[in-house]
Amino acid sequence: MAAVARIAQAGITVVACTGRPYPGALPWVKRLGLDGPIICYQGAQVRTLAGEMLLDHGIEHGLAMEVIRLARERDLHIQAYFDDQLLVERDRPEAHEYADHAGMAIHVVSDFDMAMGPTTPKLVIVAPRDVLERLLPEVRARWEGRLNAATSMPTYLEFTSIESDKAKALAFLCAQMGVSQAQSVAVGDGRNDVSMIAWAGLGVAVEGSEPEVIGAADRTIPAPGHGGIQQLADVLIK
Repeated sequence: MAAVARIAQAGITVVACTGRPYPGALPWVKRLGLDGPIICYQGAQVRTLAGEMLLDHGIEHGLAMEVIRLARERDLHIQAYFDDQLLVERDRPEAHEYADHAGMAIHVVSDFDMAMGPTTPKLVIVAPRDVLERLLPEVRARWEGRLNAATSMPTYLEFTSIESDKAKALAFLCAQMGVSQAQSVAVGDGRNDVSMIAWAGLGVAVEGSEPEVIGAADRTIPAPGHGGIQQLADVLIK
């Protein structure tokens, strides 16, 4: 938190860019003392601190149902979102794992097809890491050119519209703020961060991330608790 404050005080705009839904992101953004836009739902939405929508690219309903049917067939927990509510069809332990992490309530619905609305910002399958590592290449091939799929946490496999990822959201915000690509910096540790790390003028990965994350980056910083953001502040503030 001190390192983020130091970066912001130097005149650098700091933006939270997270897979978390807007309600799950907001407490952390406030805790960090950030007052600018928030990239949330894996880049599907860009919102102001007050919740105003600046960018919104959800998964079209029919396409979302294709993923949901796959999860149903394999008895995998899957969740969708509507009006910032976390929707599930079954009250399973995986739902509580995610809800506790995101700080959100669970809303059990009888049928996603009726409850989800015309689009959903993202879909999330929550399952053991080994299950998702096998599933990821399969779903990427199945919905290539139609959906983005990436793990955010080792047990979360997240789907967004092909128009929605963190790079596209970051590019949108940079254009809005008059910041060139060369002047942008992106920092992350998950597969869902790869696109923005590769797009940014300076892409930074956290040590210990998956190889594709490290491979997209220009440099690495130490993991949380080991001074990584402080090290980044030293690089950015000359």
